Amino acid sequence: MKKFNIRKVLDGLTAASSSSSSSSAAAQPGTPRENDAVQETLQSEHFQLCKTVRHGFPYQPSSMAFDPVQKILAVGTQTGALRLFGRAGVECYCQHESGAAVIQLQFLINEGALVSALTDDSIHLWNLRQKIPAILHSLKFNRERITYCHLPFQSKWLYIGTERGNIHIVNVESFTLSGYVIMWNKAIELSTKTHPGPVVHISDNPMDEGKLLIGFECGVVVLWDLKSKKADYRYTYDEAIHSVAWHHEGKQFVCSHSDGTLTTWNIRAPAKPGQIITPHGKQPKDGKKPEPCKPILKVEYKTTRAGDPFMVLSGGLSYDTVGRRACLTVMHGKSTAVLEMDYPIVDFLTLCETPYPNDFQEPYAVVVLLEKDLVVIDLGQIGYPIFENPYPLTVHESPVTCCEYFADCPAELIPALYSVGSRQKRQGYSKKEWPISGGNWGQGTQSYPEIIITGHADGSIKFWDASAMMLQVLYKLKTAKVFERARGKEEKSGADIVEEDPFAIQTLSWCPESRMLCVAGVSAHVIVYRFSKQEVTSEVVQLLEVRMQCDFGDVDSPDPGGEQTPTLPVPGASSSPQEVEPPTLLSTGSNSSDGPRDNIPCLQVRSSPLKQSPGYQVELVIQLVWVSGEPPQQITSLAINSSYGLVVFGNSNGLAVVDYLQKTLLLNMGTLELYSPSEPYQRQPCSPRKTRQPSGALCDSVDGSNASEDRCKSPTSGSTSPCNSDEERKQKFIEKDAKDVSFTRSRSSSVTSIERESREVISSFHFCESFPRKTDTVVSPCLLVGTTQGSVMMVAVSLPPGGDQRMQQPVGVSSCGTLVRLKGGILTMALLDSTATLLPPSYEPWYDTNASDEDKERSRKRRPASPPSSQEGHDPQFAVLCSDKQAKVVAMPSQTRIYKHNITETSFVLRADVVQIAGANCIACFCANGHIMTLSLPSLRPLLDVNYLPLTDMRIARTFCFSNLGQALYLTSPTEVQRITYSQETCDNLQEMLSELFTPVETPEAPNRGFFKGLFGGGAQSLDREDLFGETASGKASRSLAQHIPGPGGMEGIKGAASGVVGDLARARIALDERGQKLGELEDRTAGMMASAESFSKHAHDMMLKYKDKKWYQL
Repeated sequence: MKKFNIRKVLDGLTAASSSSSSSSAAAQPGTPRENDAVQETLQSEHFQLCKTVRHGFPYQPSSMAFDPVQKILAVGTQTGALRLFGRAGVECYCQHESGAAVIQLQFLINEGALVSALTDDSIHLWNLRQKIPAILHSLKFNRERITYCHLPFQSKWLYIGTERGNIHIVNVESFTLSGYVIMWNKAIELSTKTHPGPVVHISDNPMDEGKLLIGFECGVVVLWDLKSKKADYRYTYDEAIHSVAWHHEGKQFVCSHSDGTLTTWNIRAPAKPGQIITPHGKQPKDGKKPEPCKPILKVEYKTTRAGDPFMVLSGGLSYDTVGRRACLTVMHGKSTAVLEMDYPIVDFLTLCETPYPNDFQEPYAVVVLLEKDLVVIDLGQIGYPIFENPYPLTVHESPVTCCEYFADCPAELIPALYSVGSRQKRQGYSKKEWPISGGNWGQGTQSYPEIIITGHADGSIKFWDASAMMLQVLYKLKTAKVFERARGKEEKSGADIVEEDPFAIQTLSWCPESRMLCVAGVSAHVIVYRFSKQEVTSEVVQLLEVRMQCDFGDVDSPDPGGEQTPTLPVPGASSSPQEVEPPTLLSTGSNSSDGPRDNIPCLQVRSSPLKQSPGYQVELVIQLVWVSGEPPQQITSLAINSSYGLVVFGNSNGLAVVDYLQKTLLLNMGTLELYSPSEPYQRQPCSPRKTRQPSGALCDSVDGSNASEDRCKSPTSGSTSPCNSDEERKQKFIEKDAKDVSFTRSRSSSVTSIERESREVISSFHFCESFPRKTDTVVSPCLLVGTTQGSVMMVAVSLPPGGDQRMQQPVGVSSCGTLVRLKGGILTMALLDSTATLLPPSYEPWYDTNASDEDKERSRKRRPASPPSSQEGHDPQFAVLCSDKQAKVVAMPSQTRIYKHNITETSFVLRADVVQIAGANCIACFCANGHIMTLSLPSLRPLLDVNYLPLTDMRIARTFCFSNLGQALYLTSPTEVQRITYSQETCDNLQEMLSELFTPVETPEAPNRGFFKGLFGGGAQSLDREDLFGETASGKASRSLAQHIPGPGGMEGIKGAASGVVGDLARARIALDERGQKLGELEDRTAGMMASAESFSKHAHDMMLKYKDKKWYQL
């Protein structure tokens, strides 16, 4: 274990780090002596970066497939991604390198393999028998565009239809083309005078594998005889075809058309359809054709042994149903059910009991893939209820605006959140188990609780259980319930500063130990929540209005001497709980043309009693108000401390400290007033601008004379804020992606336009117990305040004694001036003791305020801070400070800089957190140039620097967050959460922790042909495709037609993807399982044969005894 001297710069650092580290620490008074050292255990070997799992709904889905034996669902997307789902908790993500859209997926049923076809005219074979699927083979077509694929059950020959109307055949084992080609002109011959268009359907007759049904877009369907290489029948209809479905007996098929009709054909009667129906067409009384409807995009025809068949179709609605949502139609016998969907339908699949196409299908469910959801419908229950979805697919239910990640939480938190969240579940789901049930969970060793919190545009907050590589929603909190909702545009208050999503969550602060939650919204409001297991009804919502303005002379400046100042009188702020004003009073002046708006909040708190269910309940609502016609600036930073009973928030005007126990405002101070007059860092006050604008990420300038322009643009509009020349690079970076709608809801203090303002903005807070002044020898409650100009100020907090006195005596708050300055805006701050152990903020253990009196009287002492060192001349603490450019470690209370490290010169840090990993602490940083870095503490040695993710999407900047134990996450798309790890230990164990997709399952037996069908040849006809499509029979295909590309997913790829012995053991275990399964089957068959032979021997012996002594004429 190497020792690092606090006084000296470490040997072995790079020149850049050496030049930026402090070399004058020894000369500073109060710094540690040369023989004092802090042991640092973290080394670069503890760090490695890799992706772990991806959660959420597949972004922009385009295709779907299901393995009915393995019970695995695959979804392809427009960005070339593959998402595979099994039972709850079994998920997998993989990506095609080209990024082309997936147009079709085909499982090799029960083989652990999947074929994907892409819009770049390539097909790929994926190996699903490994934890991380890999491509075994690829085939890239050069001259023809792929439009449709078909792989018959238990066949190795894949049919590929093209835009030219031809059909090529690929051997999926070797991924080579067969010389057998079905040309479009031979298929249609003289049946049509023009080109039939692309191939839109291929399938073999369920009862005769030698007959191939080919559907062309123009409306022609051909039944092709593979052996004789000619068409048996051609079926022509004057409307374009979208899909075709067989009856399982192979005597009929159904086509869906572009005019909303379904045609049923008998295979031996090609002259005209046996039946034409328009499911949603109005039937005219005069016998004319029904009115045309929208195209039926897909139809499936499934039979049942005991009843009427099911016909399931999407589309086909009447054109007069304008504005109606997408529907799935289920036709069963004489009943027709129209099921409305929330989003447009991408694809659907009917799940059946058998994988064999020539048997009664017995459908039991329909999987419907929507643009933003996945729905499974139960066909076995009246009313067709849906199954309760076990996957975390509702991340995007409302767009995510902020995200926080907490690893190693208190153990009782998840059960507590689950118990209150379980009461929020919808009713009316199917009582059956989720039908997509394949795969096995990973055997991970991670046992610590993990919680993810997401804030959303509609004001909701979701708590997720993220333990053990899974994700499950625990509890949903709706913050908008606190406010009155405007019912129409005419009722909207002109005081709103956002036209859309006025309740959107901007930032949040959560104390897991005390369960206190504080959220800030875009309408300059802060809500404090307390967790309770009891239901309560609040007659009056506690409200505190705060008037914040940045004019230097508006508020009394603090005492230059640094002594504690009394609570500042603030106009418009109450010193006691304030009841909600009547609506008439709140809206006064909101649309007034007589004078500027003043003292009006942006939202109206509800005046009626608020029923609060068990879970998070409102403790206090704080609202910033308009000041002299100027809207309140949006809140950029927020912190809560349950031990002190304080919440602090800041924006471009300054900061405010609120006592949420006494419901009073303690401090309302402009940013400039935090500096002492004697400080060299103090800035001169800016002259007031004639027209100021809200400092949210995406706001237009405000014109005080026009009510309609007094609000910010909606979160989906661009930014027009002015730029400071010092931040030019950052501004260009932000403006480059300002058009990205998915990030327009960004309110992150490090990347929003408030940093591009010329004035200083509060960007970070940290409650701690430290030394407020250099002369202090005893720690006391403090607040560290960071700004966008790199200043770190110290604010002292004086708390009254606990118990009743805490509720009666005021809390004192005073500014102690600047602690240190850094280059760039402050992102995070933390405190270490003399052994470099993290000193977390003190907290009050959770107790239920609505519980019985006995529980209320439980002692609630806050956790004491670490005692200061008794040795003279030692600094008992280190303050760790990180900005978007550099990091510093400062000794306390001497306030001398010990270490400094310049993180980046050409870019800037978007997110930084002080995290715990491998029993020690470090700083984790994510830069705008895509680099993820870690720095040791306290020496700030670079331990990890990986160019992981070039930041092409600003959504990542808004949602990226680090957590303890080497975990991190971000929103990789509007609907998906990507989790990563920077821990070497987690990377080493990743193979064991991931779930398995393929499990050895015996393929169901083929349907019994029956005695007479076997005797007279009425059953399914098999075909030796090898004789037809093999190289000896059909010759070689043209080399220029397609190019074969071997993939990395063979045994070599598996060895490379797996990590050492773990992967080898996993493969050996799978092989043993399969071998054991086969041996078990062989043993069962042998036993069956022996029993059969024994029975035959017994019957033969009985017959011999019966006829032994009889003459021939007695027989």
